[in-house]
Amino acid sequence: MKAAINWLMIILLCLGIATFFEAISDNHNQTKKTVELPEFISYIEKNKIDEVLFVDDYTILGHLKEKEQKVLFLETTGNTNNPKIFDILEKNHIIPAYKKPERQSPVISLVVSMIPLMLFLGFVYFVFKKPMSGAGQGPNSIFNRTNIKISNGQLIKVRFTDVAGSDEAKQELEEIVDFLKNPDKFKKLGGRIPKGVLLQGPPGTGKTLLAKAVAGEADVPFLFMSGSEFVEMFVGVGASRVRELFEQAKRASPCVIFIDEIDAVGKQRGIGLNAGHDEREQTLNQLLVEMDGFQPNSGIIVLAATNRADVLDKALRRPGRFDRVVTVEVPDVKGREEILAVHVKEVKLSESVDLKTIAKSTTGFSGAELENLVNEAAISAAKQNKEAVDMTDFEYARDKLTMGPERKSRVMSESERKTTAYHEAGHAIVGKMLKNTDPIHKVTIVPRGKALGVTQTLPDQDHLSMSKERAEDFIAFLMGGRIAEAIVLNQVTTGASNDIERATELARKMVVEWGMSEKLGPLNYSIRQSTHAEQSKEHSEKVSQLIDEEIKRIVESNYERAKALLVSKMIALHEMAKVLLEKETIDGEEVNKIIHT
Repeated sequence: MKAAINWLMIILLCLGIATFFEAISDNHNQTKKTVELPEFISYIEKNKIDEVLFVDDYTILGHLKEKEQKVLFLETTGNTNNPKIFDILEKNHIIPAYKKPERQSPVISLVVSMIPLMLFLGFVYFVFKKPMSGAGQGPNSIFNRTNIKISNGQLIKVRFTDVAGSDEAKQELEEIVDFLKNPDKFKKLGGRIPKGVLLQGPPGTGKTLLAKAVAGEADVPFLFMSGSEFVEMFVGVGASRVRELFEQAKRASPCVIFIDEIDAVGKQRGIGLNAGHDEREQTLNQLLVEMDGFQPNSGIIVLAATNRADVLDKALRRPGRFDRVVTVEVPDVKGREEILAVHVKEVKLSESVDLKTIAKSTTGFSGAELENLVNEAAISAAKQNKEAVDMTDFEYARDKLTMGPERKSRVMSESERKTTAYHEAGHAIVGKMLKNTDPIHKVTIVPRGKALGVTQTLPDQDHLSMSKERAEDFIAFLMGGRIAEAIVLNQVTTGASNDIERATELARKMVVEWGMSEKLGPLNYSIRQSTHAEQSKEHSEKVSQLIDEEIKRIVESNYERAKALLVSKMIALHEMAKVLLEKETIDGEEVNKIIHT
């Protein structure tokens, strides 16, 4: 019955659309202007009408020879039996035609007049179907068609061996796989496997890949949805989709539910103008209910991924829902080497390629970025018609991803090239002279991205924390470019804007977050977000002034340190700027030679 009603509404919708366009067509092709009978006769006498149609005893249509004011037909009403009309028509050699009026059935007229109303009712039917029980709950509702992606466990080829650089996360998830394979082992001892596992970490670290590996290792169905697919404009649709997802999961048990970017639907409730009443919060409430409704050891594991775990509602993260949190970090040097080994399996490599060296030079790269690095290296080799990918291709790809593509077509004036050369030489010398900065890898005055030049450093090891001394040395390193411009060229340019921004932000973190100010002590003065979308000020005006003074002191003191270093190395500064103007790019070894000469 429901299907028949749906088909009827579709037919009526098509009929209405056809009627609408037919009416438009008729109006377009038969535009009419109604005139009085004497005026109509004058048109005939002036030879402006070539065809006359007697519709009935009181209506005449006349076709205009030339379109006037977009009017194609003249229509007049009156007694068409006037002999004068026929005399005039005969005089102007016009033979009239006659049309018998069509009598439309009253039933048809009624149906046609009802079409707009039926179309409106049909639209309301589809949009607000079953409104009392929640919009979109009907199985045939067009807004309830959930985009649930279901994969059979046998079709999922991803295994834990395909996921590199996340050993700790894999160990946590192996317990989940063990439960899905051997649930009786846990049941007989009264153990309860976590209902939900939250995968948190920066973008591109392999959270989605880990979730697929769980389903692949356990050989169970994998149900996938994005958090944004739950939220719709119409109230109740998201909650309905949550119910449908879990209903399908129960039918496919044991299985894995994976919700990617869960922060789209799981943000903390009670924030915003419509707190407690918007569609997103109702969807979240339904998700909480469904996870509570699980029977222990029901064979359904909910995995979710987010890079914004801090914004999730506390009720979502409590034990009994997402009671296990697995952090997927950016890989260390060992992890990066393992990830590179996975991605180069299908790439033809030269014997010169050393994955360990590449791993050391890609500090901070995520798994997705390393995959992109390998791809860019392969593209570089292909463009040069090489037989295999070598180290120069990987270096080119790394520089492109970290510093931006070269912009050799960008023409700089000689004065700009000179300014850029001294700026980058200042960075390089200060960075080389300081104890706690990373080694200088490359210095170039070839424009890359938005920068006119770049001084690239590569850490010799991963740094898990930052000391006060390292932070201050890095601020001095950032100031080196501006100082070189000032003491040699007696000018400052906008080229140091990004350096100043980074230095100021680092100094601010030292003061307000890391407790590295002696005057303010080991306290956190950062401003936290309130529940009313406004920031609450948690310290006095006196403290705010003191924070500003300390930030300024840290930046200026390290500015003076860097200036003293450059003044003591003026010969090296001039020499490095000269070499940069000649070669445009120099490596770390050449930097060392210039400084120690």
